Amino acid sequence: MCQIHYSVNGIYGYRRMTLNLKRRFGRNVNSKRIRRLMGVARIYCVIRRKRPKYMRHLPQQTTENILNRDFHAAGPNQKWVTDVTELKYGASQKAYLSAILDLYDGSIRSFVIGHSNNNQLVFDTLERALQGAPESQPLLHSDRGFQYTSHAFRRMTKAAGITQSMSRVGKCIDNGPMESFWGALKCESYYLHKFEEFDELCHAIQQYIRFYNEERYQERLNGLSPLEFRAQAV
Repeated sequence: MCQIHYSVNGIYGYRRMTLNLKRRFGRNVNSKRIRRLMGVARIYCVIRRKRPKYMRHLPQQTTENILNRDFHAAGPNQKWVTDVTELKYGASQKAYLSAILDLYDGSIRSFVIGHSNNNQLVFDTLERALQGAPESQPLLHSDRGFQYTSHAFRRMTKAAGITQSMSRVGKCIDNGPMESFWGALKCESYYLHKFEEFDELCHAIQQYIRFYNEERYQERLNGLSPLEFRAQAV
């Protein structure tokens, strides 16, 4: 066993050691015995380090799915949906895009791009949306991500008079319009380019969202762009 161990630079565990001994001597060898004897002889294989298991964040507070897939809104700033998506640039570096979409016209009311998927990213996104609609108290729908279930976010929405709604666990379709926007952004812009720098990625995202809001005409909006359709309501 020692000879085999050193000949392969210690990469064999007791299972592979057992297979090699069977082949070498042509006889049956009990793997449990080999494991015990390797321990006695202090023969240990070089084990690849396992990645630490992802520890799920327990939600601090959750709400019901009040939106309940009713994606129709009678007017602006009545129903908002929000989410965060991951984008990559350079040598597998990551950026995170947080956005809020108004279900009335599908326009993006605010967005923030950051290096970290943290609470501040989501807080800043909501703050910008509220600055653009200071008197509004919409229903805000999200998934059950740790940012949206935090007590700090709950306090922020409560102070603004916003009612929270959350998707059911594992039901992405509950936030369908937001998922649809991510799909459009990635297919029509992000996947078409390779971004080396964070600023380059930010510029492309900003340009696409401007295009999406102002120039991307939609059949469901009577051939208008989201902001043109919104202007009619205002």
